[in-house]
Amino acid sequence: MTEQLRMMAVHAHPDDESSKGAATMAKYVSEGVDVLVATCTGGERGSILNPKLQGDPYIEEHIHEVRAKEMAEARDILGVKQEWLGYVDSGLPEGDPLPPLPEGCFALVDVEEAAGTLVKLIREFKPHVITTYDENGGYPHPDHIMTHKISMVAFEAAGDPERYPEAGEPWQPQKLYYNQGFNRQRTQALHDALIERGMESPYGEWLERWDSIGRDRDLTTFVPCGDFFEIRDKALIAHATQIDPDGGWFRVPLDIQREIWPTEEYELAKSLVSTSLPEDDLFAGIRNN
Repeated sequence: MTEQLRMMAVHAHPDDESSKGAATMAKYVSEGVDVLVATCTGGERGSILNPKLQGDPYIEEHIHEVRAKEMAEARDILGVKQEWLGYVDSGLPEGDPLPPLPEGCFALVDVEEAAGTLVKLIREFKPHVITTYDENGGYPHPDHIMTHKISMVAFEAAGDPERYPEAGEPWQPQKLYYNQGFNRQRTQALHDALIERGMESPYGEWLERWDSIGRDRDLTTFVPCGDFFEIRDKALIAHATQIDPDGGWFRVPLDIQREIWPTEEYELAKSLVSTSLPEDDLFAGIRNN
């Protein structure tokens, strides 16, 4: 292709972009690809997960502004562009039975309406590739599942001039992927490598519960991005309210990660171009067209 390649990553909350596919995005930015993160909600109802910041009255009172500032820092670290879709975090309902979702939250917005907001952004940015979540949301957070729903509608609708005519000139993305970075193959490989080296693994419990979680998916695309794992981790740590820098995210040394599993993984969900699986490039079939 003679024009610049463009990629859009659709995520539910600030911090999702840094925990899912961040090294891939940093790699593509380094190659001159234009990368845009579309963040569906402001993360207003996210719990403060970093124990070092829990109980801070300023953060609790200004969580929306704090998380927006964290997102800006992570965005700059990754070198990506970022836009907010403007919806309100639904929170993660807990209890049995589950409580109703809060009125006005993202997960309760009409799917066609929210997809229209994403269609407008797609038509403005004109991505060749879109990444999002699978039908389970990666994990069953209502905002992640909603992100999947609107991404699927928007992928089909963005190129159709009869749908959302008020959203701008049609643009048809060529490929859509599901983020599948949390997969059994990667987890087992890193677990085994740590045990073989006499080190403690953070993945033992995960692997024991894996079959009940039902997370196995078809991995079609393995993007080599080990050189960008430091940038990924730095972006993740920028989301200080969500990530403890001494926590489980960072227990596997980077040299072991690069040696054992130096890729990020995706599931090709839709493609309008010919490609051969497995792939090592989200733009496979696009670059040479």
